[in-house]
Amino acid sequence: MGNYLNPGNSGFTGIRNDIYIDKSGMISRINETIGTPRRLTCVSRPRRFGKSFAAQMLCAYYDRSCDSSALFEDLAIAKDPKYSDSYRRHRNQYDVIYLDMAAVIGAVDHKEDIVPFVIRNVTRELVEAYPQLKVAEAFHDTLANAADIAGTKFIMIIDEWDAPVRETGDAPKAQRIYLEFLRSLFKNSGITARTFAAVYMTGILPIKKDGSQSAISDFQEYSIVYPMGFAEYVGFTEEEVKSLCTEYGVDFDLMKMWYDGYTMEHVGSIYNPNSVMKAVRNHKFHSYWTESSASRSLMEYISLDFDGMSKTVAELLGGIELPVDTGSFANDLVTFQNRDDVLTLLLHLGYLAWREETGMVRIPNEEIRLEFARSIREVKRDETIRRVRESDQLILDTVQGNAEAVAARIEKIHGEEAAPLFYHNEQALLSVIKLAYFSYKDHYLKFEELPSGDGYADIVYFPKKFSPLPALVVELKWNQSAEGAIEQIRKKRYPEVLSGYGGKILLVGISYEKDAKDRSRKHTCVIEQV
Repeated sequence: MGNYLNPGNSGFTGIRNDIYIDKSGMISRINETIGTPRRLTCVSRPRRFGKSFAAQMLCAYYDRSCDSSALFEDLAIAKDPKYSDSYRRHRNQYDVIYLDMAAVIGAVDHKEDIVPFVIRNVTRELVEAYPQLKVAEAFHDTLANAADIAGTKFIMIIDEWDAPVRETGDAPKAQRIYLEFLRSLFKNSGITARTFAAVYMTGILPIKKDGSQSAISDFQEYSIVYPMGFAEYVGFTEEEVKSLCTEYGVDFDLMKMWYDGYTMEHVGSIYNPNSVMKAVRNHKFHSYWTESSASRSLMEYISLDFDGMSKTVAELLGGIELPVDTGSFANDLVTFQNRDDVLTLLLHLGYLAWREETGMVRIPNEEIRLEFARSIREVKRDETIRRVRESDQLILDTVQGNAEAVAARIEKIHGEEAAPLFYHNEQALLSVIKLAYFSYKDHYLKFEELPSGDGYADIVYFPKKFSPLPALVVELKWNQSAEGAIEQIRKKRYPEVLSGYGGKILLVGISYEKDAKDRSRKHTCVIEQV
């Protein structure tokens, strides 16, 4: 066993010795591509979403220097009759080349040394395994010679394949050398087919669109936006998380609130595996996102100077879903043409979630919302600072019962932010309320359309633990009175949802009257304590 050639199954053995969610079905996806024109697979997903775990699993399965049957015999790939023949045919039958490109970057002193380091170390281990190997001038020829001697093609697994692309922005020569290295392996159809049974690459960003990464344009690509057949392997599914919560006595509803939100077509909810496992082990719900490394901070991205960026972040924090065009994103960390490019990057980094059917993005859960809330207070743009202060003041006016100030603030935002076409409806007012109160995360959890009493409360802001602020039950009315909103809250007994809460509860009725006598768009507010 080596570090780069046939690394064995010790990595996956350690994974199996801990709490383990069975993702072995992914192996069948790779097996289907072996020896076909689809042999090149590239999967991108955010940090802390199990990329390295998947790579270790594939190493253990394909590596012929070890016997991994005991590691897989109780997993889906071995037990499912659909896959059993393929499973046995390919298990531990290949020489595996495994490259962790993030680790390689950490092992070299200069970025230009990345490719020479890989070639030198892989070649050394090939010669140790096959002393009769003829080392050619070109690395890809050496690999082809090794495959001929071994009598079998390689399975190549590249973890964090895009790390040299992400980390060499200030060293274009190093980036060019790396991409030419990939081109020599995967754009030479004769060498590629002769050398590789299959290749699996994983990283954070999709393949660039500007042609500079044409070296890997032949890969079948599966991203967080279009995961297709790999959707159920992006993270933990809801059924998997429910099973974990039941087995380890963890509150599933809280788990869902904290870590759910990455919805995949045909699969449903997908959870962040790293955060879920830490919550299970620690029995504590917490933003574990801050413990993960990132190439640049969230604050840097949301500080980029594009028109409407401050409003966009405020809307997202308020719980509003926004349309995004992901088509123009250049798939790198530096090329941004507009707001959509920034949001698309945040989507690939895991800070936003995507609904393919609507083309909308949103902040997925409590964990990520906390990261946004922390970051936005560090942004130094004047507009952002103004929005934060105004939202903070609105919350203060609400809890102090200053209904006139609340109505004036809502009226101002409604006039500034709502398009005329959509101004006169209750849904537009709901979006305005969420935008106005976007800084609520410092003190509250927000629930919309919360079942209670004889109906559904429009919005309930429930105080976080140790917050001194009262709970807020908010009812919205269009072309009706704010008093009528308060009456509806009482009549339908919305506060009953907070029956176990021992603190103060404020009822907040907000109304917009379209046909006011003075022809102004008049907003009113009534605030009462239960």
